[in-house]
Amino acid sequence: MNFFRNLIAAILGCLVAFGILFIMFFILVALLGSDEDKVVIEDNSILELQLQRPLADYTGSSEVNPFSGIFEEPQGLDEILHAITIAKDDSRIKGISINNNFIIAGLAQTQTIRRVLIDFKASGKFIYTYGDFYNQKDYYLASVADSIFLNPVGVLDFKGLSSEVLYFKDFQEKTGVKMEVIRHGKYKSAVEPFLDNEMSEANRTQLKELIQSLWNSMVADIADGRGISETDLNVIADTLGGRSPIYALKSGLIDEVIYYDQYEGKLANALNLNASEIINYVNLDEYVKYANKKVLRSGSDKIAVIFAQGEIFYGEGGPDIIGQGIINEALIKAREDDKVKAIVLRVNSPGGSALTSDIIWREVELAKAVKPVVVSMGNIAASGGYYIAAGADKIFAEPTTITGSIGVFGTIPNINKLAADIGINAEQVGTNKNSIDYSLFEPMTDAFRNQVQEGIEDTYNTFLERVAAGRKISMEQVDEMAQGRVWSGVQAREIGLVDELGTLEDAISEAANMAKLEDYGIRKYPKYKSSFEQFIEDISGASAKAKEKILREEIGDEVYGILKEVKSFTEQKGVQARMPFTLNIK
Repeated sequence: MNFFRNLIAAILGCLVAFGILFIMFFILVALLGSDEDKVVIEDNSILELQLQRPLADYTGSSEVNPFSGIFEEPQGLDEILHAITIAKDDSRIKGISINNNFIIAGLAQTQTIRRVLIDFKASGKFIYTYGDFYNQKDYYLASVADSIFLNPVGVLDFKGLSSEVLYFKDFQEKTGVKMEVIRHGKYKSAVEPFLDNEMSEANRTQLKELIQSLWNSMVADIADGRGISETDLNVIADTLGGRSPIYALKSGLIDEVIYYDQYEGKLANALNLNASEIINYVNLDEYVKYANKKVLRSGSDKIAVIFAQGEIFYGEGGPDIIGQGIINEALIKAREDDKVKAIVLRVNSPGGSALTSDIIWREVELAKAVKPVVVSMGNIAASGGYYIAAGADKIFAEPTTITGSIGVFGTIPNINKLAADIGINAEQVGTNKNSIDYSLFEPMTDAFRNQVQEGIEDTYNTFLERVAAGRKISMEQVDEMAQGRVWSGVQAREIGLVDELGTLEDAISEAANMAKLEDYGIRKYPKYKSSFEQFIEDISGASAKAKEKILREEIGDEVYGILKEVKSFTEQKGVQARMPFTLNIK
């Protein structure tokens, strides 16, 4: 008995000691972090804009997480835009250097950064950019610069946009693992890869028109930045006129072919430095810490900006998942707060659960009855993403936003053939005619398919009703532009799915006008976990994250992306209002 008492006492003592050490360690790291928060910015400095981590519209907090370096963390687009805006009027910052990016962001996010950089240049400050290589999105961003420089043995990719869709019909037949599909909409091709081996003409048509519209927006911006006509830019793309540094120079895509040390000489000249003086660089992450302490807008009246980003799943949600939990909580807080006079809902989502989308749509309706609600669309606001946006008083989209996709589908895995091949037989017993659930070990019955199809049709009609009411048009008109088809922001504006082309800032300004506000502050929602809470969660999930990172490194990003896509489909529950395909534009 004494042995067990001593053992329990020893275990409890170890746990208490570990807890004390853990708290002391956390406090120590936090204190060290507070010293790092003191950002020193010298006079005559250059802000170094490097975007080498994934971009999220919003990361949820301006706090510095001392443990964020353990795993790759996204950069907040809202913080980047804010930092560049602050730098515009910071007399210590003389210019910006965009250096060796491999930007992991959507076209709409990239376009938004370009616009704030154009505003930065309007102050009379310079922007230079240097690259050992430029992919098309990197070059799109770089084209805003006063001068573009390329390594003498570097690479510049400029050939137009393309997209690839993978098809799995033969794979299913060979493995015996099948996705049973029920859908509505001739363009609802999210499930097409499970039904066919080739792209349908309907899907090919919408894809071609979509990427052509996105490319046209990019070319128009590049033409304005480089002073090259859109016609000439398309000729350059068709003839691969930027395929080598010399060709890129002759085509006018870049200004000089030089090495990085020579580029630094250009920067030194722009700062009027002599040979003995060094360039003062300010890292973007460091400047974000400084800029986060600067408020551009103030006032007792507020505009709530609610960020809904990621796929839509039933449940609480998080930084990269839209759930009715945190989004509706934010909408309710904004609606009930007397200081909040208008709401801007920033949507960046390919869609997901139709049920969750409708729950959020209802909360938007309740908020709209009390105060103005304006939607700002990011990279993607499609299917369920459009569903939650449809009821807003006004909708803004970027020209390069992907939106629409008004259609629904259901996918249910079935391994009947595989089970038969490996000798598994499932038998069911039930009390009533319909008491036996669908079994993935048995072929789908006509009765069950009809039941699911009925749910699909009901959800599709409800989707049409929501859009028709929000856009103030007939259901027939919505149906004509629906059928699951996707549109660019430019196309969506032409057919009436959105009201205006513009940025999040444009949407905020419109919300202020609708609420008749002149002086106002911004409140951002939702609030995610604190640094401490996130740290505890990261520790508990560290093993899974580490394994995921190892797997990604071993098999490569492309194969890893395919595995995640297939896994996403197998995890879907209920009727889906989702982006019609995983769009990999390159």
